[in-house]
Amino acid sequence: MRIHAEALLFDNDGTLVSTLESVHRCWTRWAGEYGIAADDFARVELHGRPAVEIITELLPPGRAAEVPAALARIERLEIEDVPGGVKLLPGTGELLAALPADRWAVVTSATGPLAEARLREAGIDAPVLIAADDITRGKPDPEPYLLAAARLGVDPARCVVFEDAPAGLASGRAAGMRTVALATTHDRDRLVADVVVTDLSQVSAQVTPDGVEIVASP
Repeated sequence: MRIHAEALLFDNDGTLVSTLESVHRCWTRWAGEYGIAADDFARVELHGRPAVEIITELLPPGRAAEVPAALARIERLEIEDVPGGVKLLPGTGELLAALPADRWAVVTSATGPLAEARLREAGIDAPVLIAADDITRGKPDPEPYLLAAARLGVDPARCVVFEDAPAGLASGRAAGMRTVALATTHDRDRLVADVVVTDLSQVSAQVTPDGVEIVASP
């Protein structure tokens, strides 16, 4: 499948890098510290969502005052776990190296400090980074991807979103963008996108005078 775009917008965790083991370690420890029952913790989707949403869902309404401290705690745990906890996924380095700096951005549900630490650990220098701190409504709302398009000065309809999570793909679709799903963290039958690939090793990019031509080979 060939797609022509003016900008490529990438989720980070599960798309460019793998942090699954780190995320599970840190959130399991956090849940224990905050007395979250194992059954309640198991039913919550951790991947592709802002930490504040996860915390709000896990803590009872009567403990709402604890949310800011709980958010600071999980951010600290995850940043401390970054060394050795971030791995480049196949094809990431090659694809990003082929892109001009003004043609791509990273759009993540992680906080800014955590996202920056993970990208730095992976050796990724993102020209534009949209993190949880930059938005008021997280994925699946379109706000994160619309903000990335605005920062790059590109029409949202001329952007392609690369995502591994259903919430992120829904965000890209709601922003009016085409979507490429990566089957790195979810089963393919949960991924609604223009094209589904295993990982970025199945995607190549060629710079054109007015953008980037993407070839995705499922």
